Amino acid sequence: MAKDFTQLDQTVRSDGRLLATAAPDTMKAFGALGRAAYASGALDTKTKELISFALSVAARCDGCLAYHGSRLAELGASREEVVEAIGVAIQMGGGPAVVYAGEALRAFDSFATEPAAAE
Repeated sequence: MAKDFTQLDQTVRSDGRLLATAAPDTMKAFGALGRAAYASGALDTKTKELISFALSVAARCDGCLAYHGSRLAELGASREEVVEAIGVAIQMGGGPAVVYAGEALRAFDSFATEPAAAE
């Protein structure tokens, strides 16, 4: 059964707000870390999100795929860019990454304005 990554993204964001209320100092610090890590520098924000998306494959984290897939779509990443990032994750992760990489592509496609036809 295919996962609903759009709903999962909403859940991840909602859970983040819940945690911000419950543990404001921790989440404020985590947010500051994220802003620093994703700020444009030698690498632009989209490239950093592509790295995070690839790491999500290696970690097999559905919530991470949803969140970073959504961010990549917001930042205008192309499907080709996402597929190349997934390719790097497969190479680094071996067989288990290959099995999970299809989930990653479905996650991005659920946010893309023109997802590829299911094959």
